[in-house]
Amino acid sequence: MQHLISSYGILAIFVLMVLESAAIPVPSELVMTFGGFLAIHGHLNLAEVVAAGVVGNVVGSYIAWLIGRYVGRAVILSFGRYLLIKEDDLAKAERWFEKRGELAVFVGRLLPVVRTFISIPAGAGEMRLVRFGLYTLLGSIPFDLALAVAGYELGSNYSSVVRAVQDSGYVIAALVVLVVVAFFYVRFKQKKNLAGSN
Repeated sequence: MQHLISSYGILAIFVLMVLESAAIPVPSELVMTFGGFLAIHGHLNLAEVVAAGVVGNVVGSYIAWLIGRYVGRAVILSFGRYLLIKEDDLAKAERWFEKRGELAVFVGRLLPVVRTFISIPAGAGEMRLVRFGLYTLLGSIPFDLALAVAGYELGSNYSSVVRAVQDSGYVIAALVVLVVVAFFYVRFKQKKNLAGSN
């Protein structure tokens, strides 16, 4: 990945950040900190690194939003019953995104791992495109700026930032898995209790 960024500069950062936001797990912390590191030596401009990362995030997020909007809902409705998800659950999620989607997208863009996938439920929840883009932009700026500046300030020690962000991402991923498991456990128990009372 460093070779790609060293060879193609801003274009590589843009493309890699598009992929990361389109739900392809590219390590954005490595992309942005290495871009910041290259800016120290004048190979890249720090402002352009941040701009490429942010614009890439917005473009990739729109791709994931479209997937969530036009594919995600259909998949959930088709296969959701096998995961104990009902159409009513999807309707609740859509109402929730209508009321609180801005906060979910903004905060989601600030969190490792979550930021890669937050656009899909926003699309499935039919969050309005302009609002989605605005809060994606607002959440992407501080994340990308912080990583690029950290790479710039730490120089060759930028990998310590990458490790710290990746470690926090593992913790967040574990918490997400626990929440999902708890959801399915509660749903399974409810279904079992309903079957027992009939």
